[in-house]
Amino acid sequence: MEEIYKKARARINLSLEVLGKREDGYHNIKSVFQKINFYDEIWIRKNKTADCRLEINVETLNNQENIVYQAYLKLKEKFPNLSGVDVKINKKIPMQAGLAGGSADCATFLLAMNKLFGLSLSKSEIESIGKSLGADVVPCLYHQAVLVEGIGEKITKINTNFKYYVVIVKPVISCDTKQMYQALDANSQLIQLQVADKVILALENNQIQTLANHLYNVFEEVLEEKEEIHNIKNEFSKNDAIGTLMSGSGSCVYGLFEKKEKAKRAYHQLKTNYQTYICTSYNTRRENKYDKK
Repeated sequence: MEEIYKKARARINLSLEVLGKREDGYHNIKSVFQKINFYDEIWIRKNKTADCRLEINVETLNNQENIVYQAYLKLKEKFPNLSGVDVKINKKIPMQAGLAGGSADCATFLLAMNKLFGLSLSKSEIESIGKSLGADVVPCLYHQAVLVEGIGEKITKINTNFKYYVVIVKPVISCDTKQMYQALDANSQLIQLQVADKVILALENNQIQTLANHLYNVFEEVLEEKEEIHNIKNEFSKNDAIGTLMSGSGSCVYGLFEKKEKAKRAYHQLKTNYQTYICTSYNTRRENKYDKK
């Protein structure tokens, strides 16, 4: 095998609690991640160099600070004789959006390299590399809904094949993750809802109304641009979304729909004023044996 193609799927947070800052500077979280069928495309081809050459349709990402390039360096440390690769990424997932696009690219790259070069990395080895690169990388290794705890390294798979429709709006504003966590740290009196168990139960029982009733993201409480997010959520409600929430540290807002027709109508209505996407939830283990380990 000389080349491999993979889809790096985004995720949304159905629930997100931040449980406190650790001594190492990271934060412990408790969150339900839902993988969605909205993705960047990645092609990886072996070359005769000893380097990773990036070609990304977002010019600012074509540099050695890119998380995919950093993942290549981590693999190179472990396998010094690893040959070079040409990596082409067609980015569709918006940046600074709360959809874990960069982490999804990194996770997908690690899994693809393991297969392309027959590296025989174990699950724990891949997760160790992923954890060293970013808090969201480990959960992005899974192709299904998961409960994420710790700093992102504690994963519990959720037994669900629930398919529903997701419409996503990316506002003009972007959110800096570091600044959002700083805002949380400065608001120590904030009381957070504890809804993860109810969200998981709703997913396991295909109950979209119960799921919608318990959507929660603590970052909505400290967001400076609350009016912008509030307006988008109102637009979703006017367009028959069953539930709506900001994902991650922002700034994307999504709406949940049970029926495809209503999701498509909302998508066409919202895209006249916003950068808008439509997709479905994604829960499968057929594509990747990694999830079965």
